[in-house]
Amino acid sequence: MSQPVRIGVQIQPQHADYPQIRTAVAEAETAGVDIVFNWDHFFPLSGEADGKHFECWTMLGAWAEATSRVEIGALVSCNSYRNPELLADMARTVDHISDGRLILGIGAGWFERDYDEFGYEFGTAGSRLADLAQALPRIRDRWSRSNPAPTRDIPVLIGGGGERKTLRYTAEHAGIWHSFGDVETFTRKSGVLDAHCADVGRDPGEIERSVGVGTPPEQVGDALVAAGARLFTVGVSGPDYDLGLVKEWVAWRDAQR
Repeated sequence: MSQPVRIGVQIQPQHADYPQIRTAVAEAETAGVDIVFNWDHFFPLSGEADGKHFECWTMLGAWAEATSRVEIGALVSCNSYRNPELLADMARTVDHISDGRLILGIGAGWFERDYDEFGYEFGTAGSRLADLAQALPRIRDRWSRSNPAPTRDIPVLIGGGGERKTLRYTAEHAGIWHSFGDVETFTRKSGVLDAHCADVGRDPGEIERSVGVGTPPEQVGDALVAAGARLFTVGVSGPDYDLGLVKEWVAWRDAQR
């Protein structure tokens, strides 16, 4: 395989006190995951709608100090919530705090309650995607003019499966594409991404293919690897943050090596 199999966990910052989140991150790093993600929302996405919840980027700064090996990032940060130049500078700062372990996950946004309660213009799916298209080059331009510069070429992860726009932006700007769905859906959309790469003159092998998983690896792992997936991320919610399935995926990864 040209790229190694990697395992991520999304520690969903909902229904927990922060010490429980911090403990889950430490346990995930000890368990051997490659990446620890959170998400960029202001309210829970499941369970009690008004349950406990914490903000994404403040947390990533804390994780940068609390971890030493794993990469960290949002799966994904909502482009609508921050000026692109500000987001670029936040990412650069966390990149330095973490000694070069930040992944900038980004997407167009979709959770209308976040927009309504925090005063952002929800617009349409089309307008949010247009904003994302404008933001991506602005982020890179800000990095090119930052002092100090980022410690590395910060990996950009784009989440989403829109075949006409999102996958085009991925071909143009991202190093990682994150998707959801079964093997057939992943395979088809990965092929669309390959076609966009051909259109923009990019080697599709440069883009790591990532997928969210919620079943044991023996059920889907080999088929997804055969389809080109290399990064597998399990989501876990508070307050308990059960890492049992995550550890199964880590063991499966290790058996591939």
